[in-house]
Amino acid sequence: MPLIENGKLAPDRFTRVADEDEAGQVPPLPASTPVLLSLDRFLKEEEALASTNVEVGIIWPNNKPIAEIVPYLPRLALVALNFPTFRDGRAYSQARLLRERLGWKGPLRAIGNVLRDQFLIMSRAGFDQIVPVKDADAQAFDAAMHSYTVFYQPTGDGRKSLLRARLGRSATRAEHDGSKDRGATA
Repeated sequence: MPLIENGKLAPDRFTRVADEDEAGQVPPLPASTPVLLSLDRFLKEEEALASTNVEVGIIWPNNKPIAEIVPYLPRLALVALNFPTFRDGRAYSQARLLRERLGWKGPLRAIGNVLRDQFLIMSRAGFDQIVPVKDADAQAFDAAMHSYTVFYQPTGDGRKSLLRARLGRSATRAEHDGSKDRGATA
């Protein structure tokens, strides 16, 4: 599947390593390639990984509180949040909390059932890497990102919500026409 990173198609530096293969065996970790692991696999391999210089990313379960990731953040090079179904939006909340409250500055990846309709809100929630289900969706990323220009919901992406934009415009108008002193609003 393609990887969209910061709005562009990009090669994926991380190798996703399964917990076990088809034969039920635990596959070995690559010696020098960045790896993306489930939380369970990461916890089992944590000591071994600490003694290497391999970059590590984890797939954080969407049924686990995101605050529990804090002790692992210094060791991580990537956090991936899962969308198991189109209707399951818990990863949006996790992304915002991770960015806005926990201060995560590293790559944040959306994986799972990721569809074109979700790209814009994923970006606004803090995802900078997206792995869409369909190749065609990856090609349509730019169009999806520019589908809307006005937003009702505030987020941490720096763009003002419609309410904030209107309040800012009203305050500016009131200051210029003197109505602020009379208690009137524009």
